[in-house]
Amino acid sequence: MSSYDYDFFVIGAGSGGVRAARIAASHGAKVGIAEEYRVGGTCVIRGCVPKKLLVYGAHFAEDLEDCVRFGWDVEGKAFDWAKLRDSVAHEVDRLEGLYRDTLGNNDVTVHDCRATLAGGHEVALSDGTSVTAKYILIAVGARPHVPDIEGCAEHAIVSNDVFKLDALPKRIAIAGGGYIANEFAGIFHQFGSKVTIVQRSDTILRGYDEQMRDRLMQISMTKGIDFKFNSHFKKVEKQEDGSLHLTMDGCEDMEVDALLFATGRLPNIEGLGLDKLGIETGERGAIKVDEYSRTNVDHIYAVGDVTDRIQLTPVAIREGHAVADNLFDGQDRTVDYECVPSAVFSHPPIASVGMTESEARNKLGGSIKVYTSDFRAMKNVLAGRNERSLYKIVTDANTDRVVGIHMIGPEAPEIMQAAAVAVKAGLKKADFDNTVALHPTMSEELVLMR
Repeated sequence: MSSYDYDFFVIGAGSGGVRAARIAASHGAKVGIAEEYRVGGTCVIRGCVPKKLLVYGAHFAEDLEDCVRFGWDVEGKAFDWAKLRDSVAHEVDRLEGLYRDTLGNNDVTVHDCRATLAGGHEVALSDGTSVTAKYILIAVGARPHVPDIEGCAEHAIVSNDVFKLDALPKRIAIAGGGYIANEFAGIFHQFGSKVTIVQRSDTILRGYDEQMRDRLMQISMTKGIDFKFNSHFKKVEKQEDGSLHLTMDGCEDMEVDALLFATGRLPNIEGLGLDKLGIETGERGAIKVDEYSRTNVDHIYAVGDVTDRIQLTPVAIREGHAVADNLFDGQDRTVDYECVPSAVFSHPPIASVGMTESEARNKLGGSIKVYTSDFRAMKNVLAGRNERSLYKIVTDANTDRVVGIHMIGPEAPEIMQAAAVAVKAGLKKADFDNTVALHPTMSEELVLMR
Protein backbone atom coordinates (compact mmCIF):
# COMPACT_ATOMS: atom_id res chain seq x y z
CA MET A 1 0.00 0.00 0.00
CA SER A 2 1.11 3.56 -0.71
CA SER A 3 2.58 5.53 2.17
CA TYR A 4 0.98 8.68 0.74
CA ASP A 5 -2.57 9.98 1.11
CA TYR A 6 -2.81 10.33 -2.65
CA ASP A 7 -0.97 8.98 -5.66
CA PHE A 8 -1.57 12.28 -7.42
CA PHE A 9 -2.56 15.67 -6.03
CA VAL A 10 -3.45 18.60 -8.26
CA ILE A 11 -3.26 22.21 -7.09
CA GLY A 12 -5.74 24.18 -9.20
CA ALA A 13 -8.97 22.92 -10.80
CA GLY A 14 -8.79 24.70 -14.13
CA SER A 15 -8.91 23.03 -17.53
CA GLY A 16 -5.44 21.47 -17.30
CA GLY A 17 -5.76 20.40 -13.70
CA VAL A 18 -9.21 18.85 -14.09
CA ARG A 19 -8.14 16.91 -17.18
CA ALA A 20 -5.01 15.60 -15.45
CA ALA A 21 -7.00 14.57 -12.36
CA ARG A 22 -9.69 12.80 -14.37
CA ILE A 23 -7.26 10.88 -16.58
CA ALA A 24 -5.04 9.90 -13.65
CA ALA A 25 -8.09 8.58 -11.79
CA SER A 26 -9.22 6.64 -14.88
CA HIS A 27 -5.84 4.86 -14.80
CA GLY A 28 -6.52 3.74 -11.24
CA ALA A 29 -4.67 6.43 -9.29
CA LYS A 30 -6.01 7.83 -6.04
CA VAL A 31 -6.40 11.52 -6.86
CA GLY A 32 -7.11 14.70 -4.92
CA ILE A 33 -7.50 18.22 -6.24
CA ALA A 34 -7.67 21.58 -4.48
CA GLU A 35 -9.33 24.77 -5.75
CA GLU A 36 -9.61 27.97 -3.72
CA TYR A 37 -12.16 29.70 -5.95
CA ARG A 38 -14.38 27.81 -8.40
CA VAL A 39 -13.88 24.59 -10.32
CA GLY A 40 -13.32 25.29 -14.00
CA GLY A 41 -10.52 27.84 -13.80
CA THR A 42 -10.00 30.91 -15.93
CA CYS A 43 -11.47 29.53 -19.15
CA VAL A 44 -14.79 28.36 -17.77
CA ILE A 45 -15.36 30.86 -14.96
CA ARG A 46 -13.88 34.19 -16.07
CA GLY A 47 -12.24 33.75 -19.46
CA CYS A 48 -12.85 32.26 -22.86
CA VAL A 49 -16.29 30.72 -22.25
CA PRO A 50 -18.14 33.70 -20.70
CA LYS A 51 -16.23 36.07 -22.99
CA LYS A 52 -17.33 34.12 -26.08
CA LEU A 53 -20.91 34.35 -24.86
CA LEU A 54 -20.50 38.14 -24.70
CA VAL A 55 -19.10 38.03 -28.23
CA TYR A 56 -22.22 36.21 -29.39
CA GLY A 57 -24.36 38.82 -27.68
CA ALA A 58 -22.42 41.64 -29.28
CA HIS A 59 -22.86 40.21 -32.78
CA PHE A 60 -26.60 40.76 -32.59
CA ALA A 61 -26.03 44.52 -32.79
CA GLU A 62 -24.83 44.27 -36.39
CA ASP A 63 -27.19 41.41 -37.23
CA LEU A 64 -30.17 43.55 -36.24
CA GLU A 65 -28.91 46.31 -38.54
CA ASP A 66 -28.21 43.95 -41.42
CA CYS A 67 -31.48 42.02 -41.21
CA VAL A 68 -33.44 44.96 -42.67
CA ARG A 69 -31.90 44.36 -46.11
CA PHE A 70 -32.93 40.72 -45.77
CA GLY A 71 -36.58 41.66 -45.36
CA TRP A 72 -36.89 41.68 -41.59
CA ASP A 73 -38.56 44.51 -39.69
CA VAL A 74 -37.52 44.51 -36.04
CA GLU A 75 -39.40 47.08 -34.00
CA GLY A 76 -38.48 48.30 -30.54
CA LYS A 77 -35.11 46.62 -30.37
CA ALA A 78 -33.23 47.30 -27.15
CA PHE A 79 -30.29 45.83 -25.29
CA ASP A 80 -30.42 44.81 -21.63
CA TRP A 81 -26.89 44.36 -20.25
CA ALA A 82 -28.09 42.96 -16.94
CA LYS A 83 -30.09 40.24 -18.68
CA LEU A 84 -27.09 39.09 -20.75
CA ARG A 85 -24.72 39.35 -17.79
CA ASP A 86 -26.99 37.22 -15.61
CA SER A 87 -27.60 34.67 -18.38
CA VAL A 88 -23.86 34.26 -18.81
CA ALA A 89 -23.42 33.86 -15.05
CA HIS A 90 -26.07 31.13 -14.97
CA GLU A 91 -24.31 29.27 -17.79
CA VAL A 92 -21.02 29.50 -15.91
CA ASP A 93 -22.75 28.03 -12.85
CA ARG A 94 -24.05 25.17 -14.97
CA LEU A 95 -20.63 24.43 -16.42
CA GLU A 96 -18.98 24.50 -13.02
CA GLY A 97 -21.48 21.92 -11.88
CA LEU A 98 -20.60 19.69 -14.83
CA TYR A 99 -16.90 19.98 -14.03
CA ARG A 100 -17.58 19.00 -10.43
CA ASP A 101 -19.71 16.08 -11.59
CA THR A 102 -16.87 14.91 -13.83
CA LEU A 103 -14.44 14.88 -10.93
CA GLY A 104 -16.92 13.19 -8.62
CA ASN A 105 -17.86 10.55 -11.17
CA ASN A 106 -14.17 9.68 -11.49
CA ASP A 107 -13.70 9.40 -7.70
CA VAL A 108 -11.48 12.47 -7.50
CA THR A 109 -11.60 14.06 -4.04
CA VAL A 110 -12.17 17.83 -4.28
CA HIS A 111 -10.81 20.11 -1.56
CA ASP A 112 -12.52 23.52 -1.75
CA CYS A 113 -9.64 25.48 -0.28
CA ARG A 114 -6.25 26.94 -1.12
CA ALA A 115 -3.34 24.54 -1.34
CA THR A 116 0.37 25.32 -1.06
CA LEU A 117 3.52 23.28 -1.14
CA ALA A 118 4.73 22.50 2.38
CA GLY A 119 7.97 20.76 1.41
CA GLY A 120 8.76 17.23 0.31
CA HIS A 121 5.59 15.45 -0.75
CA GLU A 122 3.32 17.43 1.58
CA VAL A 123 0.59 19.88 0.57
CA ALA A 124 -0.83 22.28 3.15
CA LEU A 125 -4.53 23.17 2.87
CA SER A 126 -6.06 26.42 4.06
CA ASP A 127 -8.62 24.52 6.14
CA GLY A 128 -5.79 23.69 8.53
CA THR A 129 -5.14 20.15 7.32
CA SER A 130 -2.43 18.75 5.10
CA VAL A 131 -2.09 15.80 2.71
CA THR A 132 0.76 13.93 1.09
CA ALA A 133 1.07 12.74 -2.49
CA LYS A 134 3.55 10.72 -4.50
CA TYR A 135 3.24 13.19 -7.36
CA ILE A 136 2.04 16.80 -7.26
CA LEU A 137 0.81 18.82 -10.22
CA ILE A 138 0.72 22.63 -10.15
CA ALA A 139 -2.02 23.98 -12.40
CA VAL A 140 -2.84 27.32 -10.81
CA GLY A 141 -2.96 29.38 -14.01
CA ALA A 142 -2.30 33.10 -14.32
CA ARG A 143 -3.97 36.40 -13.48
CA PRO A 144 -4.34 39.75 -15.26
CA HIS A 145 -1.39 42.10 -14.86
CA VAL A 146 -2.11 45.51 -13.35
CA PRO A 147 0.80 47.98 -13.56
CA ASP A 148 1.99 50.09 -10.66
CA ILE A 149 0.40 53.38 -11.71
CA GLU A 150 -1.04 55.91 -9.30
CA GLY A 151 -4.77 55.31 -8.87
CA CYS A 152 -4.80 52.25 -11.12
CA ALA A 153 -5.24 49.59 -8.45
CA GLU A 154 -8.15 51.50 -6.90
CA HIS A 155 -10.06 52.52 -10.01
CA ALA A 156 -9.16 50.31 -12.99
CA ILE A 157 -10.78 46.97 -13.78
CA VAL A 158 -9.43 43.80 -15.42
CA SER A 159 -11.10 41.23 -17.65
CA ASN A 160 -12.35 39.26 -14.62
CA ASP A 161 -14.43 42.28 -13.53
CA VAL A 162 -16.25 42.79 -16.83
CA PHE A 163 -18.64 39.91 -16.14
CA LYS A 164 -19.82 41.60 -12.93
CA LEU A 165 -20.37 45.18 -14.12
CA ASP A 166 -23.58 46.74 -12.81
CA ALA A 167 -23.91 48.83 -15.96
CA LEU A 168 -22.11 49.36 -19.24
CA PRO A 169 -19.75 52.34 -19.34
CA LYS A 170 -20.61 55.02 -21.87
CA ARG A 171 -16.87 55.63 -22.40
CA ILE A 172 -14.17 53.06 -21.79
CA ALA A 173 -10.40 53.10 -22.27
CA ILE A 174 -8.73 49.73 -22.77
CA ALA A 175 -5.02 49.43 -22.04
CA GLY A 176 -3.21 46.89 -24.21
CA GLY A 177 -3.03 45.74 -27.79
CA GLY A 178 -3.32 41.96 -27.43
CA TYR A 179 -6.22 39.63 -28.07
CA ILE A 180 -8.02 40.38 -24.79
CA ALA A 181 -7.92 44.12 -25.43
CA ASN A 182 -9.19 43.82 -29.00
CA GLU A 183 -11.89 41.31 -28.10
CA PHE A 184 -13.33 43.50 -25.35
CA ALA A 185 -13.00 46.55 -27.59
CA GLY A 186 -15.32 44.89 -30.09
CA ILE A 187 -17.71 43.74 -27.38
CA PHE A 188 -18.06 47.13 -25.68
CA HIS A 189 -18.32 48.95 -29.00
CA GLN A 190 -21.17 46.73 -30.19
CA PHE A 191 -22.95 47.31 -26.88
CA GLY A 192 -22.81 51.06 -27.48
CA SER A 193 -19.76 52.22 -25.51
CA LYS A 194 -17.26 54.71 -26.88
CA VAL A 195 -14.03 52.67 -26.94
CA THR A 196 -10.42 53.87 -26.95
CA ILE A 197 -7.52 51.40 -27.09
CA VAL A 198 -4.31 52.70 -25.53
CA GLN A 199 -1.14 50.86 -26.50
CA ARG A 200 2.43 51.53 -25.36
CA SER A 201 3.87 50.47 -28.74
CA ASP A 202 2.72 51.16 -32.29
CA THR A 203 1.42 47.62 -32.93
CA ILE A 204 -1.62 45.56 -31.99
CA LEU A 205 -1.75 41.77 -31.85
CA ARG A 206 1.98 41.18 -31.91
CA GLY A 207 2.69 37.71 -33.26
CA TYR A 208 -0.21 37.69 -35.73
CA ASP A 209 0.24 38.22 -39.44
CA GLU A 210 0.77 41.89 -40.24
CA GLN A 211 -1.93 42.06 -42.91
CA MET A 212 -4.52 40.54 -40.56
CA ARG A 213 -3.85 42.97 -37.73
CA ASP A 214 -3.74 45.93 -40.12
CA ARG A 215 -7.11 44.89 -41.55
CA LEU A 216 -8.62 44.57 -38.08
CA MET A 217 -7.37 48.02 -37.10
CA GLN A 218 -8.76 49.51 -40.32
CA ILE A 219 -12.18 47.93 -39.75
CA SER A 220 -12.18 48.86 -36.06
CA MET A 221 -11.38 52.50 -36.81
CA THR A 222 -14.09 52.60 -39.48
CA LYS A 223 -16.58 51.39 -36.89
CA GLY A 224 -15.53 54.14 -34.49
CA ILE A 225 -13.01 52.51 -32.15
CA ASP A 226 -10.19 54.93 -31.37
CA PHE A 227 -6.51 53.97 -31.05
CA LYS A 228 -3.81 55.80 -29.09
CA PHE A 229 -0.37 54.40 -29.89
CA ASN A 230 2.96 55.01 -28.15
CA SER A 231 0.99 56.20 -25.13
CA HIS A 232 0.74 55.19 -21.51
CA PHE A 233 -0.98 56.18 -18.27
CA LYS A 234 0.61 58.42 -15.65
CA LYS A 235 -2.26 58.77 -13.17
CA VAL A 236 -5.87 57.67 -12.70
CA GLU A 237 -8.17 59.94 -10.69
CA LYS A 238 -11.82 59.46 -9.83
CA GLN A 239 -14.03 62.52 -10.31
CA GLU A 240 -17.01 63.61 -8.20
CA ASP A 241 -19.44 62.35 -10.85
CA GLY A 242 -17.83 58.88 -10.79
CA SER A 243 -15.95 59.28 -14.05
CA LEU A 244 -12.19 58.79 -14.33
CA HIS A 245 -9.65 61.38 -15.37
CA LEU A 246 -6.70 59.72 -17.09
CA THR A 247 -3.45 61.67 -17.11
CA MET A 248 -1.59 60.47 -20.18
CA ASP A 249 1.88 60.50 -21.68
CA GLY A 250 1.95 60.34 -25.48
CA CYS A 251 -1.60 61.54 -26.07
CA GLU A 252 -4.13 63.96 -24.63
CA ASP A 253 -5.65 63.30 -21.21
CA MET A 254 -8.98 61.46 -21.25
CA GLU A 255 -12.25 61.42 -19.34
CA VAL A 256 -13.83 57.96 -19.27
CA ASP A 257 -16.33 55.99 -17.22
CA ALA A 258 -14.18 52.85 -16.99
CA LEU A 259 -10.56 51.83 -17.53
CA LEU A 260 -9.87 48.21 -18.42
CA PHE A 261 -6.32 46.87 -18.21
CA ALA A 262 -5.57 44.01 -20.63
CA THR A 263 -1.79 44.14 -20.59
CA GLY A 264 -0.87 40.49 -20.20
CA ARG A 265 -1.10 37.85 -17.50
CA LEU A 266 1.25 36.77 -14.71
CA PRO A 267 1.67 33.23 -13.32
CA ASN A 268 -0.06 32.68 -9.95
CA ILE A 269 3.01 31.63 -7.95
CA GLU A 270 2.82 34.03 -4.98
CA GLY A 271 2.68 32.17 -1.67
CA LEU A 272 2.62 28.82 -3.43
CA GLY A 273 5.68 27.55 -1.55
CA LEU A 274 7.96 27.03 -4.53
CA ASP A 275 10.92 28.22 -2.50
CA LYS A 276 10.47 25.41 0.02
CA LEU A 277 11.39 22.87 -2.64
CA GLY A 278 13.71 25.08 -4.68
CA ILE A 279 11.47 24.96 -7.76
CA GLU A 280 12.97 27.07 -10.52
CA THR A 281 11.10 29.91 -12.21
CA GLY A 282 11.82 32.19 -15.16
CA GLU A 283 12.14 35.95 -15.40
CA ARG A 284 8.37 36.57 -15.31
CA GLY A 285 7.78 34.04 -12.56
CA ALA A 286 6.73 31.16 -14.80
CA ILE A 287 7.62 27.70 -13.51
CA LYS A 288 10.35 26.06 -15.58
CA VAL A 289 9.48 22.59 -16.85
CA ASP A 290 10.94 20.05 -19.29
CA GLU A 291 9.16 18.46 -22.25
CA TYR A 292 7.27 16.19 -19.83
CA SER A 293 6.01 19.18 -17.77
CA ARG A 294 8.33 18.12 -14.94
CA THR A 295 10.00 20.78 -12.78
CA ASN A 296 13.54 20.49 -11.47
CA VAL A 297 12.04 18.56 -8.53
CA ASP A 298 11.30 15.04 -9.78
CA HIS A 299 7.87 14.56 -8.21
CA ILE A 300 6.54 18.07 -8.95
CA TYR A 301 4.92 18.84 -12.32
CA ALA A 302 3.31 21.98 -13.76
CA VAL A 303 0.99 22.62 -16.71
CA GLY A 304 -0.95 25.48 -18.24
CA ASP A 305 -0.50 29.22 -17.90
CA VAL A 306 1.66 28.97 -14.77
CA THR A 307 4.42 27.59 -17.04
CA ASP A 308 4.05 30.41 -19.56
CA ARG A 309 4.53 28.20 -22.61
CA ILE A 310 1.46 28.72 -24.80
CA GLN A 311 -1.39 30.28 -22.81
CA LEU A 312 -4.28 28.46 -24.46
CA THR A 313 -6.84 26.20 -22.80
CA PRO A 314 -6.51 23.29 -25.28
CA VAL A 315 -2.74 23.33 -24.73
CA ALA A 316 -3.15 23.11 -20.94
CA ILE A 317 -5.59 20.23 -21.40
CA ARG A 318 -3.12 18.30 -23.55
CA GLU A 319 -0.31 18.95 -21.11
CA GLY A 320 -2.37 17.70 -18.16
CA HIS A 321 -3.52 14.64 -20.10
CA ALA A 322 0.04 13.76 -21.07
CA VAL A 323 1.29 14.03 -17.48
CA ALA A 324 -1.42 11.65 -16.25
CA ASP A 325 -0.81 9.15 -19.04
CA ASN A 326 2.93 9.14 -18.44
CA LEU A 327 2.74 8.77 -14.68
CA PHE A 328 -0.07 6.24 -14.38
CA ASP A 329 -0.34 4.43 -17.71
CA GLY A 330 3.32 3.94 -18.55
CA GLN A 331 3.16 6.06 -21.70
CA ASP A 332 5.86 8.35 -23.09
CA ARG A 333 3.92 11.37 -24.28
CA THR A 334 4.94 14.95 -24.90
CA VAL A 335 2.96 17.85 -26.33
CA ASP A 336 3.74 19.09 -29.83
CA TYR A 337 3.68 22.89 -29.82
CA GLU A 338 4.12 23.25 -33.59
CA CYS A 339 1.18 24.53 -35.64
CA VAL A 340 -1.09 25.32 -32.69
CA PRO A 341 -4.08 27.25 -34.09
CA SER A 342 -5.29 30.38 -32.33
CA ALA A 343 -8.05 32.93 -32.72
CA VAL A 344 -8.92 36.47 -31.73
CA PHE A 345 -12.68 36.81 -31.22
CA SER A 346 -12.68 40.42 -32.33
CA HIS A 347 -15.24 42.02 -34.66
CA PRO A 348 -14.53 40.50 -37.17
CA PRO A 349 -12.50 37.60 -35.77
CA ILE A 350 -8.97 36.58 -36.73
CA ALA A 351 -7.74 32.99 -36.94
CA SER A 352 -4.21 31.76 -37.51
CA VAL A 353 -2.10 28.62 -37.71
CA GLY A 354 1.55 28.10 -38.57
CA MET A 355 4.06 30.72 -39.65
CA THR A 356 3.18 34.29 -40.52
CA GLU A 357 4.50 35.66 -43.79
CA SER A 358 7.39 37.45 -42.06
CA GLU A 359 8.25 34.38 -39.96
CA ALA A 360 8.31 32.23 -43.09
CA ARG A 361 10.57 34.69 -44.91
CA ASN A 362 13.02 34.68 -42.01
CA LYS A 363 12.98 30.93 -41.47
CA LEU A 364 12.90 29.83 -45.09
CA GLY A 365 15.30 32.43 -46.40
CA GLY A 366 12.72 34.19 -48.51
CA SER A 367 11.85 31.06 -50.48
CA ILE A 368 8.11 31.37 -50.01
CA LYS A 369 4.98 31.92 -52.04
CA VAL A 370 2.02 33.85 -50.65
CA TYR A 371 -1.55 33.57 -51.87
CA THR A 372 -4.33 35.92 -50.77
CA SER A 373 -8.04 36.38 -51.26
CA ASP A 374 -9.52 39.78 -50.42
CA PHE A 375 -13.31 39.70 -50.67
CA ARG A 376 -16.64 40.76 -49.21
CA ALA A 377 -18.70 38.02 -47.64
CA MET A 378 -21.97 37.46 -49.49
CA LYS A 379 -23.95 38.43 -46.40
CA ASN A 380 -22.10 41.75 -46.15
CA VAL A 381 -22.75 42.51 -49.82
CA LEU A 382 -26.53 42.22 -49.51
CA ALA A 383 -26.49 44.00 -46.15
CA GLY A 384 -24.64 46.93 -47.70
CA ARG A 385 -21.72 46.49 -45.31
CA ASN A 386 -18.34 47.33 -46.88
CA GLU A 387 -16.33 45.19 -44.46
CA ARG A 388 -13.90 42.95 -46.36
CA SER A 389 -12.44 39.60 -45.37
CA LEU A 390 -8.85 38.59 -46.03
CA TYR A 391 -7.48 35.05 -46.31
CA LYS A 392 -3.80 34.22 -46.75
CA ILE A 393 -1.90 31.00 -47.45
CA VAL A 394 1.88 30.94 -46.97
CA THR A 395 3.84 28.15 -48.64
CA ASP A 396 7.41 26.90 -48.86
CA ALA A 397 8.30 27.64 -52.49
CA ASN A 398 10.73 24.72 -52.64
CA THR A 399 8.33 22.03 -51.44
CA ASP A 400 4.88 23.58 -52.04
CA ARG A 401 4.04 22.74 -48.42
CA VAL A 402 1.54 25.05 -46.73
CA VAL A 403 3.33 26.46 -43.67
CA GLY A 404 0.76 29.01 -42.55
CA ILE A 405 -2.87 30.06 -42.98
CA HIS A 406 -4.27 33.35 -41.70
CA MET A 407 -7.79 34.75 -41.91
CA ILE A 408 -9.88 37.68 -40.82
CA GLY A 409 -13.59 37.59 -41.49
CA PRO A 410 -16.91 36.15 -40.29
CA GLU A 411 -16.57 32.68 -38.73
CA ALA A 412 -12.81 32.59 -39.38
CA PRO A 413 -12.11 30.54 -36.21
CA GLU A 414 -14.72 27.93 -37.17
CA ILE A 415 -13.15 27.57 -40.62
CA MET A 416 -9.62 27.51 -39.25
CA GLN A 417 -10.09 24.39 -37.14
CA ALA A 418 -10.38 22.24 -40.26
CA ALA A 419 -7.68 24.19 -42.11
CA ALA A 420 -5.30 23.68 -39.19
CA VAL A 421 -5.51 19.92 -39.71
CA ALA A 422 -4.22 20.39 -43.25
CA VAL A 423 -1.27 22.52 -42.12
CA LYS A 424 -0.43 20.12 -39.30
CA ALA A 425 -0.54 17.21 -41.72
CA GLY A 426 1.94 18.93 -44.03
CA LEU A 427 -0.36 19.17 -47.04
CA LYS A 428 0.78 21.05 -50.12
CA LYS A 429 -0.83 23.94 -51.92
CA ALA A 430 -1.59 21.50 -54.75
CA ASP A 431 -3.76 19.51 -52.32
CA PHE A 432 -5.81 22.62 -51.70
CA ASP A 433 -5.99 23.35 -55.43
CA ASN A 434 -7.15 19.79 -56.19
CA THR A 435 -10.01 20.00 -53.68
CA VAL A 436 -13.39 20.93 -55.14
CA ALA A 437 -14.86 24.12 -53.68
CA LEU A 438 -17.93 24.02 -51.43
CA HIS A 439 -20.06 26.76 -53.00
CA PRO A 440 -21.29 29.27 -52.03
CA THR A 441 -19.23 29.60 -48.84
CA MET A 442 -16.50 31.84 -47.51
CA SER A 443 -14.31 28.80 -46.85
CA GLU A 444 -14.14 27.94 -50.54
CA GLU A 445 -11.65 30.78 -50.92
CA LEU A 446 -9.07 28.46 -49.34
CA VAL A 447 -9.12 26.20 -52.41
CA LEU A 448 -9.54 28.92 -55.05
CA MET A 449 -6.40 31.02 -54.48
CA ARG A 450 -4.05 30.93 -57.46
